[in-house]
Amino acid sequence: MKKILALLLASVMALSLCACGTTTDETTDEGTTTETETTTEANPADAISDTMTSEDGTYELAFVTDVGQLKDKSFNQGTWNGVKLYADANDMSYKYYQPANGDQATDDDRYDAMKAAVDAGATAVVCAGYLQEAALQRAAIDFPDVQFIFIDGYPLDDDPDPDVQGNILTNVAGIAFKEEQSGYFAGYAAVMEGFTELGFSGGGGGTNPACCRYGYGFVQGANEAAAEKDVQVNVNYSWQYGSNFSASPELQTMATGWYQQGTQVIFACGGSMFQSISAAASANDGAVIGVDVDQSSESPAVITSAMKELADAVQWSLTKVFDGTFSEIGGQATSLGVETDAVGLPTATWSLTNFTVEQYEAMYQQVKDGTLTVDADYETGLEQDYSNLTLNII
Repeated sequence: MKKILALLLASVMALSLCACGTTTDETTDEGTTTETETTTEANPADAISDTMTSEDGTYELAFVTDVGQLKDKSFNQGTWNGVKLYADANDMSYKYYQPANGDQATDDDRYDAMKAAVDAGATAVVCAGYLQEAALQRAAIDFPDVQFIFIDGYPLDDDPDPDVQGNILTNVAGIAFKEEQSGYFAGYAAVMEGFTELGFSGGGGGTNPACCRYGYGFVQGANEAAAEKDVQVNVNYSWQYGSNFSASPELQTMATGWYQQGTQVIFACGGSMFQSISAAASANDGAVIGVDVDQSSESPAVITSAMKELADAVQWSLTKVFDGTFSEIGGQATSLGVETDAVGLPTATWSLTNFTVEQYEAMYQQVKDGTLTVDADYETGLEQDYSNLTLNII
């Protein structure tokens, strides 16, 4: 896949994969950090420690995590990598904050994490996930001189009543992605590869717009490929056991049942949910599609990943904080897609053999030039009748 934001990130260090055999920091549930060896290609961010001690005890950049683990090999980690890479390239101090109570964190817990970041000197705070909305609104009002980057977010106003339009908070930049596009590519690729029994297991209980866009795009792509091949495909589609984006025995049991009943590949769309689904796949000779970042190194069951370039988007946004152009994104709705190479599949690492890179690149260009449009309206679109696909919503 092309590196995203090639034009937008001209002022940011170039990113490339490092050699294999390096060590990476892993953060446990208790917050301690250990080093473990990896024998796969590593992201440059892996060489940057997750923890540091600044000389004056203050931290210029902060990251407030979404639910789940910091090193979830997905959404949190991809976002955090962007913070670390920007800090390292610009010799800045940085720190991450995990809201109290883990997966049961409240809006107050999230606000407290944001306040702790500001109290520790942060002038830019990156907040991950739509669950941050209420806390971020409050923090942006209380700390108007701090710039907040709302990943998977949208503009916020200063009125807590959702039915009342207040003044737009210009110190919040809502950065979203066109996940329906990479979801489409993944569904299309799976069917072109030869799979006809598909599964989608999403996080957020069906309330997370990003996961909803991924899932709807996946269904559209699978249906289009099925029509082109003149075959019928079936898709199990579920939000069960994914409300907190975590791995669980219940989720693994569900995925195991799907595989044993004929499902060939499952799109694992929700952070640490990947661990349960990939475990079920490995035990049942099934396949997995990863999400958000390239998860090919996490399990041999992964055939490809529906990606969005989180780390690059964070670096681009942070650049605007410190070069004086934050007003271009503050208070605005920014949605990144193929037009900036912000979403797609990792062709260098996928294990697809029937669907070629050339076919993918041709389809990618069709989306980019507008000859192929992927619908993002999952609220009504998912309910349509599909020509070559049976959707089994569980």
